[in-house]
Amino acid sequence: MTKKEQSEKEKKTEEKVVLEPMEDNKTVKKVDDKIEDVAPIRENKEDRRRVRKEEMEKMAKEAHLATWKPKTKLGVDVKSGKIKTIDEIFDKGMKILEPEVIDILIPNLKSELLLIGQAKGKFGGGKARLWRQTQRKTSEGNVPSFGCMIVVGDGQGHVGIGLGKARETLPAKGKAMREAKLSMIKVARGCGSFDCSCKDPHSIPTKTRGKVSSAVIKLIPAPKGTGLAIENECKKIMRLAGIKDIYSRTFGQTRTKINLALACYYALKNTMEIKR
Repeated sequence: MTKKEQSEKEKKTEEKVVLEPMEDNKTVKKVDDKIEDVAPIRENKEDRRRVRKEEMEKMAKEAHLATWKPKTKLGVDVKSGKIKTIDEIFDKGMKILEPEVIDILIPNLKSELLLIGQAKGKFGGGKARLWRQTQRKTSEGNVPSFGCMIVVGDGQGHVGIGLGKARETLPAKGKAMREAKLSMIKVARGCGSFDCSCKDPHSIPTKTRGKVSSAVIKLIPAPKGTGLAIENECKKIMRLAGIKDIYSRTFGQTRTKINLALACYYALKNTMEIKR
């Protein structure tokens, strides 16, 4: 067999290999159907994984509350059923010292992490992160520490905020969650805007102000439909507090998100004092 005949034979075999799958429409259709079938299965797996995680957390929480032994009089009253709502505690001016009290009285408690950290990189990185990482210089080397800030609330006028620090991320998150539950407050909601005459609790009843270090925030009532005209991290606090419309003005070093979030929290706390 000459070289010319051999090259022609190889070319024919290449054409045959290329044309066979293209001519077989049944094979192409089977592959397309398989891709369409796999896509929803993948989504269902993610949904099942998320639902399973939520159910496991719920079961662990219920098991912990079942074996919980309260150490304060308030905890005993809540577990026995004498105190049935969270408003009874705030109306009597009692202090919450056990986070399980909040877990029992507000079973559908929602939480969100605030972006208080900054990514590493040239000139400080700049990208916002959930974890604030610091380091301490010692003779043994650098000792890292992680901090995070969590906001909890039920969307019905109750909100709390907490800051936790630890050597690792999960213990820091647990500390922040505990502090947020213990710092729960009641927010006075209403309609204090001159442009709105409704009586729905969609905003705050009057102007209020909060200050932490150099960060100052002023909250102003807004008419219905305005939305949350406020900084992004403070929006999370407002949503969990059940406020839908608000105006705000900020002063000072507002890039320090921890101080700004705490100032917003104290401004909401002042609404009850103004109401009284």
